[in-house]
Amino acid sequence: MVTPPQPIEDWFASNRWTPFEFQRETWRAYLEGRSGLVHAPTGMGKTLAVWLGPLAEELAHGSRAGSGGLRVLWITPLRALANDTLRNLRAAVDGLNIQWRVELRHGDTASSVRLRQRQKPPEALITTPESLSVLLSYPGASELFRNLRCAIVDEWHELLSTKRGVQTELALAHLRTLSAPQTMRTWGLSATLGNTEQAMRVLLGDSHPRRGHAHPSPLAQSEAVLIRGDAPKEIVVETILPDDIERFPWSGHIGLRLLDRVIAAVERARTTLIFTNVRSAAEIWFQAILKARPDLIGQVALHHGSLDRDIRQQVEQLLRDGRVKCVVCTSSLDLGVDFSPVDQVLQIGSPKGIARMMQRAGRSGHQPGAKSTVIGVPTMALEMIEFAAAREAAGAAPSSPSGKGRESVQVESRDPVDRPLDVLVQHMVTLASGDGFVADQLKDEVRMTHAFAHLSDREWQWCVDFVERGGTALTAYPQYSRILRDEASDRYAVSSKAIERMHRMSIGTITSDSAMKVAFANGSTLGTIEEGFISRLRPGDRFVFAGRVLELLRTHNMTAFVRPAKQTSGLITRWGGAKAPLSTLLSDAIRRKFDEARRGVFDSIEMQLVRPLLDVQARWSRIPAPDETLIEATRTREGHHLYVFSFEGRLVNEGLCALVAHRVTQREPRSVQVTGNDYGFELQTPKHLHVDEELLREILSTDRLVEDLLACVNTSALAQRQFREVARIAGLLFPGFPGQPKSVRQLQASSSLFYEVFTQFDPGNLLLDQARREVLDRELEVARMRRTLERIERSRLVIVHTEHLTPLSFPLWAESLRTQSVTSESWSARVHRMVVELEAAASAEVGETRIHHGDHGDARKSTRGSKARNRKRVAGTSRIKHG
Repeated sequence: MVTPPQPIEDWFASNRWTPFEFQRETWRAYLEGRSGLVHAPTGMGKTLAVWLGPLAEELAHGSRAGSGGLRVLWITPLRALANDTLRNLRAAVDGLNIQWRVELRHGDTASSVRLRQRQKPPEALITTPESLSVLLSYPGASELFRNLRCAIVDEWHELLSTKRGVQTELALAHLRTLSAPQTMRTWGLSATLGNTEQAMRVLLGDSHPRRGHAHPSPLAQSEAVLIRGDAPKEIVVETILPDDIERFPWSGHIGLRLLDRVIAAVERARTTLIFTNVRSAAEIWFQAILKARPDLIGQVALHHGSLDRDIRQQVEQLLRDGRVKCVVCTSSLDLGVDFSPVDQVLQIGSPKGIARMMQRAGRSGHQPGAKSTVIGVPTMALEMIEFAAAREAAGAAPSSPSGKGRESVQVESRDPVDRPLDVLVQHMVTLASGDGFVADQLKDEVRMTHAFAHLSDREWQWCVDFVERGGTALTAYPQYSRILRDEASDRYAVSSKAIERMHRMSIGTITSDSAMKVAFANGSTLGTIEEGFISRLRPGDRFVFAGRVLELLRTHNMTAFVRPAKQTSGLITRWGGAKAPLSTLLSDAIRRKFDEARRGVFDSIEMQLVRPLLDVQARWSRIPAPDETLIEATRTREGHHLYVFSFEGRLVNEGLCALVAHRVTQREPRSVQVTGNDYGFELQTPKHLHVDEELLREILSTDRLVEDLLACVNTSALAQRQFREVARIAGLLFPGFPGQPKSVRQLQASSSLFYEVFTQFDPGNLLLDQARREVLDRELEVARMRRTLERIERSRLVIVHTEHLTPLSFPLWAESLRTQSVTSESWSARVHRMVVELEAAASAEVGETRIHHGDHGDARKSTRGSKARNRKRVAGTSRIKHG
């Protein structure tokens, strides 16, 4: 058996560390020449597990400083991770006295440094998928990567189901071709991932022969290995609860009702991360904390992806140094940045998924042996059920005596992307800009990736034709002839230096949403904001951004110039984008908690607290069993309402309500308004809708699902919007030169023109087909929708005609008011009016249930008879440990 060199064990001992067995297993596998994936909880030492393999090999063969060129390529999904990674890798190199240079390269690296790195590369380079593609676009890439021995992909679970992941797959396939195939190894690091075996196959490329080529992947020469780091790690999941369910909202999404409790939790800890699911909520919570506690100014910071990079880095450094008590943040701090001082994490609102909750929990106690703590902060009553369900699902996997061969938690899988041709054509131009490519050789190379394993000859030839002459519709325009074939060498190269330069500036797969820079008059920037939000403001208007109240002065050249406002209030900045839906695993767990409640089982403090609410649901309607689908029919002064509860997440329910509305209106002419949320969907009609099981079976059938969706949803508009991303990645849209970005309106106009031209003159264009497929997969989640309808078809339909809105239907009704064209009566006034009606209805019952309308237009409910009982029952937080 190959064993790591003794200096590694000595270095661990000098730091008073003891290697985990999964780390030793990784080192041995690397020294045996194998590739693989390391899957372990956050903070368990995955970085050292993979990094010390190449260093052990260097130690075993003696120092070769300056003689071998680039040896190790470390690919990270976020620039925010790069600095921490650089520090950790250098610490190991210095500790083992290995004479290697370890450097960073990304979009913010100085041009002089980037040039030196190409001419005299370091032994190890940390970069991003986009910067790696830029490196491949320069002549001499084959020489640069000739001696590459290892490519390591950090946080692979974040890339797996994205086009950036496909970009990484294609780059890795090319690197295997450039470097010695028998020696280059590929390793990935992941956490909180369900489909680890598939994730490894995607990363390493399929090793068996595919149609169109007879040779297996080079990785078939050595067996790949999946290593699980199941070292014990204590994870504590708590929930902050109100003392009393009486005044807690039935609906809402901010959660400031628990602000005092949140501040108290922050004060008890050394350093806290407060996660929100959207950037606007982060801004609101940051302002609310400072307004409630001005003495915390300077101890509370804000961090989200729209803030300027320098501001984010300052906050990150404050976290590392332990000089800030609390940071309100979004997913910008989700990934593996090492902030050891953080000892607790608060999650505002439902985490929407098991993996997200556990990933965020791992931001605290980010070191082996330390406890990770996440505290849920519900923003509405039903989210207490979601936190209880998430905790239960996270601890559902049984322990094994050895601690090996098991998943530490039950988490969601991430599906890889299949054949995104926009990424492929971008990759082709990238390679043509560098050392060029031979078509047949590149086709075989591309087919070695998981994403393009089933790429047909027709699709490949279409891609070649598209980048060589612009396809059928753009042949007459020379700027779309981006590559040319040299007949003597049969090698494709980029057609001009101008196209080469423009392509490098366009490399990447993330389409920014109408980003405008926010800057003071002196030029210092605060970050970026969406053009759509700024376009609604006039000079002199105030808005809250980066934790400040700003006054808009003017806009010029995609920059909003501002100054600090004298007033202390302003509009909260809003960003576009859909809310994250419930994951399938969390949906299943929620249905289990509802079934337990139906059977009288309330085995957690959250469920005990929310019991009066569920009692009302049971009295006024029903709590559905696992084999039932609950449908409520209700009449209000707004009209007739039909509520169907699938518990399958927002995207599925929004698609279902559009589908059902279409099928209802096909039966007879009528006006229908639809609304969906995570739990179900609503159909509202002014005329009575006769509801029986025959009708429901018909409108909830899987028959002609895709055809009816295409007929009822404006898929043309959705596809046209999605096509903008596809067109930009494929190189049809140029985002502009540095300092002179094109506005979103310009990009929208250009993409719309391409869409119309292709639709009219090139209907077989495969990019159009891709845009339509992505709409069905991303926007409508057709596969999950079909599974939901199949489950409903197997279930028993329970139709309940209710006299009042129920705890399950009220959030849908309140949400529907936002989509209606209302007269002068405000949304909050209409919610308050319904509250009064429900209070009058409930007061007649034993126990006198009252519903209250509170802050942010939330409707709030209470049960007087249970008030004292609830106060005794609830101790403030619930706590459970698993590890």
